[in-house]
Amino acid sequence: MSARADKLMTMSQAPDSAVRTYIEQHRAAFLDDLAEWLRIPSVSAQPDHAADVRRSADWLAAKLRETGFPTVEVWATPGAPAVFAEWPADDPGAPTVLVYGHHDVQPAAGEDGWDSDPFEPVVRGNRLHARGAADDKGQVFFHTLGVRAHLATTGRTAPAVHLKMLVEGEEESGSIHFRSLVEEHADRLAADAVIVSDTGMWAEDTPTVCTGMRGLAECEIQFHGPDQDIHSGSFGGAVPNPATAVARLVAALHDDHARVAIPGFYEGVSDLTDRERALFAELPFDEEQWLRSAKSYATHGEAGHTTLERVWTRPAAEVNGIGGGYQGPGSKTIVPASAMVKLSFRLVAGQDPDHIEKIVRDWTTTHVPAGIRYEITFAAATRPCLTPLDHPALQSVVRAMSRAFGKPVRYTREGGSGPAADLQDVLGAPVLFLGISVPSDGWHAPNEKVEIDLLLKGVETTAYLWGDLAENWRHEA
Repeated sequence: MSARADKLMTMSQAPDSAVRTYIEQHRAAFLDDLAEWLRIPSVSAQPDHAADVRRSADWLAAKLRETGFPTVEVWATPGAPAVFAEWPADDPGAPTVLVYGHHDVQPAAGEDGWDSDPFEPVVRGNRLHARGAADDKGQVFFHTLGVRAHLATTGRTAPAVHLKMLVEGEEESGSIHFRSLVEEHADRLAADAVIVSDTGMWAEDTPTVCTGMRGLAECEIQFHGPDQDIHSGSFGGAVPNPATAVARLVAALHDDHARVAIPGFYEGVSDLTDRERALFAELPFDEEQWLRSAKSYATHGEAGHTTLERVWTRPAAEVNGIGGGYQGPGSKTIVPASAMVKLSFRLVAGQDPDHIEKIVRDWTTTHVPAGIRYEITFAAATRPCLTPLDHPALQSVVRAMSRAFGKPVRYTREGGSGPAADLQDVLGAPVLFLGISVPSDGWHAPNEKVEIDLLLKGVETTAYLWGDLAENWRHEA
């Protein structure tokens, strides 16, 4: 290692007390700035707010320049704009890290049940209430104060890592242009690791790091029988019924052990290691409370796995909608002309959405009776992502978060799906999740909030993270 690189490494960390003092000194200005951003109603799903989404991107771009990023650009898409920023490290051997988040928000209106104007931030106790406070403006914005704390307390003039940010403007409306944006700018976005700050922790007193998300494949299957609804007395029992055929298709989706019965579905799926099972078991999981949050009365799923394992680490197939024939009051004795079912498949690491589409199409074909015509349509798929527990960048996130919170950090996964997998797929970089939001923050709900103390823990975590990555995950030129 060169003497210059060794000197830079010694500058990469600072005493925890210095970092915390810096954050406290800048707390009020940080919250004032965040409140200003939250006042912009950047609702990407509503065309009337298109100008506001653009204004949000411009606001963030200006703030990133003020933070010190030498390169900041607003990238246009056919929809809403994204913001890109880049700040090279002084050391060419430092790793490159791309931070992902989004600046658009869900729709919100007072009549939805808000106690105050959703776009006029209000502090109640130690909570900041506003649309986007947690999802995702607060969690994007803590990176600005975090990198400033990192620089101020180490005496550096540039981050210890090559730092990039990509903050999209369409996440809350499906990220429909995101993958093409990443593909178009893949060279500019190239990174050794991706940090996603659009996620959360297990609980306020249980800091956690998510190590993966499930992917998603969706389809709609239409069965067509007679050319029109026909009399069930004159024709029932003598021609195929598309509603019955759809019901049989759905009945064949799972076996008696709640495993997906589509041949080839589990191809590429690996079992959990003993260590992974043990780490999940350390979480303070209350199944009865979980059921209440699920508004359900019993757990159900693939035999041989716990509830958390089913949601986080196992693939699943669900019926999202099913229908056909007469749905009104009373009776209408017909053989319906058509019936349909909507299916979704949550995928885990090792599964290929293209393979899933093929086997679902083949499986459907085998369950179509004579006299039934069918159509099957797939939506764009999202790939799963998973980072190994021993990955050095993940361990840096865990150490930095543990320093900030002063307690051990545990591991989770996410059962849902998101655009982060596109970054892993296109850039070939591991995806790491760094978020401080908790379940009570009410994402997408009235009175969304963020815990201010946790928001500042996010700031502190990033102040430690860049130096830890530079010290423990180097790429010598």
